[in-house]
Amino acid sequence: MKSLKEQTDAKIASGRLAKPEFMKGVDEVIEEAKAFEKGANAVKIGQKAPDFKLPNVVGESISLHDLREQGAVVLTFYRGDWCPYCNLQLRALQARLSEIQELGTTLVAISPQVPDGSLTKSEIREMDFIVLSDQDAKVATEYGVAWQVPEFLLDHMRVDRNLDLEAINNGKANVLPIPATFILGKDGEVKWSYVNVDYRTRSEPEEIIEALKNLG
Repeated sequence: MKSLKEQTDAKIASGRLAKPEFMKGVDEVIEEAKAFEKGANAVKIGQKAPDFKLPNVVGESISLHDLREQGAVVLTFYRGDWCPYCNLQLRALQARLSEIQELGTTLVAISPQVPDGSLTKSEIREMDFIVLSDQDAKVATEYGVAWQVPEFLLDHMRVDRNLDLEAINNGKANVLPIPATFILGKDGEVKWSYVNVDYRTRSEPEEIIEALKNLG
């Protein structure tokens, strides 16, 4: 099976062939974001992770505190079920979910997408981990991974993708989470993290599993 990096690299390569000017623009936006150190304010290893309560896809409130009482938590922020890179990442995590759970860990995926009919019917809804809705990216902001999306990308989503993020997220259309993953210990501390403003690049499930094995 191909690694997640191999899959995302192939997606990027096909995008460069199909839409070279757009992908060049994305590269420039990402480089500008990196220059401004986007993600530098993300919660750090050794810090306490902010607690929260968020609704799942059917509107039930899920507490991070309650999940941590059961063991470690892998918390991953994604942009939405409309994002092809997010879908690649979450499918890769689903494929390794049994290994994550065997290590006494709960996997939680968070996006700003509202828990309405569209998300309930999505492929992500059928996956076997917890999916939560962070409207207005409030929790993403607390974790330091909320990103104000440049107008260049918003135009692409509106015009080329026909995406109405304000409707999808029922709130801020111009704020999305940086794709980021945190491993939280039972004590609430961040034990491991991966934060990258380039939404085309994600942490490998293998890296997450190895980090979980090293929790001790």
